Formats: sequence, C-alpha cells, structure tokens
Amino acid sequence: MINKEVTKRILSSLILIPLAIFFVIKGNFLFNFFILICFFITSYEWHKMSRRKSYYLLGLIFLFFSFYSAYEIRTHMSDGYEYFIIILLICISTDIGGYFFGKIFKGPKLTKISPKKTFSGAIGGYLLSIIFFNLVLNSNYFLNEPIKITFDIFLFILLISTVSQLGDIIISYFKRLSKIKDTGKIIPGHGGLLDRIDGMIFAYPFAYLTFKMNTFQYF
Repeated sequence: MINKEVTKRILSSLILIPLAIFFVIKGNFLFNFFILICFFITSYEWHKMSRRKSYYLLGLIFLFFSFYSAYEIRTHMSDGYEYFIIILLICISTDIGGYFFGKIFKGPKLTKISPKKTFSGAIGGYLLSIIFFNLVLNSNYFLNEPIKITFDIFLFILLISTVSQLGDIIISYFKRLSKIKDTGKIIPGHGGLLDRIDGMIFAYPFAYLTFKMNTFQYF
C-alpha cells in the first residue's frame, strides 16, 4: 500500500511538473516571473537554513548564478527552449527513478551524507532518465522535431543525471550541517522548493558552462 508521504509526493509532482513546463513553454514575461519567484523562495530557504554559517554568502552567490544560468539557457541560447526542457526532464526523471528504485530495491547505502540514498536508487536515476528521454523526447510534443539518442546525447544524459544526483547529495550535506530534515514545508511530500530542485540548481550551471565553452556538441 502506498503511504501518505508517497501519495503527497506523487500529487505534488503531478501539479508542479506541468506548471513548470507551462511557464517554460510560454517564455518571455511569464517565464521570467516564474524563475524570479523560484529564486526568491529558494534563497529564503537557504537563508533560513544557513544564515549563521560561514558558507552562507557563497551559497547565495551560487544560487544567483544557478538561476542566471537557467535564465540564459531558456532566453538567450539558440534552441534554448529545447535545451531547458531536456535538462528539466532529465533531472525530474533522475529524481523519480532514484526515489522509487531506492524504495523498492533498497540495498547498500550510497553515502553517509544522505542515508536514504542507495546504489539501486542511483542506478534507477540513470535508467529512468534514459528511458524517459527516449520515450518522451523522441517525439515532437515538446520539441520541434524528434531527437534520437546518439552516443553524444547518451553521454549528455549521464552527465546531467550525475550532476543532478550530486546536487541532491550536496544539499543533503548542508541540511545535515544545519540539523534539519527539509529546507521548508511549501511542497507537500517534498518539503521546501530547495528540496525539490536541489539537483537542478547544479545541473543548469553545469550545462550552461559546457555550452558556453563549446566543450561538447550534443545536438
């Protein structure tokens, strides 16, 4: 039987994911408004969690750069809408795969920093991000034309999924330092907004820097 926490998590995701995609698709003022609200909420949660810590200011600077990276990808990059959606869906599927594979298969712990993280969850995150990409993005529903998985795209999926999972662990580490379970209570089943987008705030800067440096040519 699905417990109440999982039910809340699923219902919240069913509302939040389409809502986020709506603002990304609309772009312009609506997207700017959406990302600005997310930045303020996330910064406030970081403030509450780390205001007396030595790394407080560094964290705020990173959050600013993270949201700036997301804004730049969506607004000023050629095909930025497609890149933004791709990164978003990889992070979401990585999180979903990690959560449910970890719950179902359990097994050895991945790290002491985040006790709930398991190797099975990490593998599940990779698998679901690849499957989700192939099923959803190999269509023209979100994109102008279907994208098939090549080696470069496969590498891109693995890198973004890895960075997203590392971001989750890093935020978990800071929560442990602050001796809290969640960064907030705004999202039922998830906690705070920072709990929900912890992987994304690392994935977008990583993608933005690789795009700017032309390190990889994925698409």
